[in-house]
Amino acid sequence: MKIYRILFAIIGILSCLNAIAQDTELNSYTFGEGIDFDAEKGGKFKLEGYIQPYFESKGYSEVDETANRYRMRRMRLRLSGNSANERFSYRFQVDLAGANEVDDEEGNNYLLDAYIAYDITKRIEVAFGQRATYTDNRELFMNSYALQLVERSRLTSAFASIREFGLFLRGNFKTGNGTYLRPYFALTTGDGPNVFSKDRGGLKIGGRLDFLPFGTFTNFGQFRQADIVRERAPKLAVGVHYSHNNGMSSRRGRESGAIVYLDANNNESLPNYTKYGVDFIFKYLGFSVLGEYINADAFVPANISQRVRIDGSTSTNFDVNGTMNVDSYVRGRMMLGEAYNIQGGYIFKNGVSLDARYTHLIADENSFLNNATFYNRPNYYTIGVTKYLTRSYGAKIQASYTITDGSDGVNTNKGLPTTEDENIFRLILTLAF
Repeated sequence: MKIYRILFAIIGILSCLNAIAQDTELNSYTFGEGIDFDAEKGGKFKLEGYIQPYFESKGYSEVDETANRYRMRRMRLRLSGNSANERFSYRFQVDLAGANEVDDEEGNNYLLDAYIAYDITKRIEVAFGQRATYTDNRELFMNSYALQLVERSRLTSAFASIREFGLFLRGNFKTGNGTYLRPYFALTTGDGPNVFSKDRGGLKIGGRLDFLPFGTFTNFGQFRQADIVRERAPKLAVGVHYSHNNGMSSRRGRESGAIVYLDANNNESLPNYTKYGVDFIFKYLGFSVLGEYINADAFVPANISQRVRIDGSTSTNFDVNGTMNVDSYVRGRMMLGEAYNIQGGYIFKNGVSLDARYTHLIADENSFLNNATFYNRPNYYTIGVTKYLTRSYGAKIQASYTITDGSDGVNTNKGLPTTEDENIFRLILTLAF
């Protein structure tokens, strides 16, 4: 099945290129920034792509157990463009590696972006389709090939829904003295990417508000982590975001039907999920800092009386530590709690970057964040080094070392309980065109 999906994605891209390439000519090419084409009737489109071969080694402080992993982390192609009058635009992006955006679970996510956008005015754009949502933390605004460290933070993997299908609006308003206000709004299915099965629950509504007190960043720097362009004046973006998912059937809203509950009449009854946060990014002369805070909570309906097992059968067992408690059981399968992430770094003029990150997770009493196999690790300490091979994000080698706090009790790679720290070494190569 996987090979068929890859072939389908390749055929889709080639078909789009063949349709668009009629009466077009090459405009420009910048390494790492894609190939620009002009259409005879005035339209424009761009083809971009990159690969990221990856190595990871995970061990424990005093446990003789190490697991090594080799894989293609990402292998992406993106096609984007706009009409002759530039009011209509589109994006189509696939990942032939089929990997998830965050490295905490397996996935077959070949289709990433597929949406059409329209400029209502010069300051307001509306888009419909599948794309990265505006209601996640700021790190999800950053392109994957432009990450400061090898992997995204654990805050992102714990709480982000990443991509969703729905309606998206964004604005860009000058507010005087060189400042900008950027509001965002999203109305989505709340089930992550496009749902081919039953769409459960209600809709998800949310938004974000960003303020840029020192003007816009150079070369889309607000959406790229390290300050490779070395901003000559201080640049800052600070924002808040909020979302409410009415009836969610997964841990954090990434897929539909992963976790389903029923009432006494066999009707679906699903918990609501609310998330909010505040974040910022700052850049100046090669120095950059990213800070994020996020909080997630849930409302569990009182009429839940059954849960649906993986095989489709139902159960009325909601045992939590020897006591039947529906509210605690439901919450225990969701990502509830709060987290902080702070990271920063400096790029020297020779293209070497030194970076560091600290992430802290605070799990609710009943939350999947307490799961010893995947989480239950409150502190993550990471240092990294990157060598940029060009004066862009197009070619770089990155290495990082992470110490994960296992003092609350975690399971090793082989499922053995321990309170030792995890030690993770990662290495990744990025090549873009």
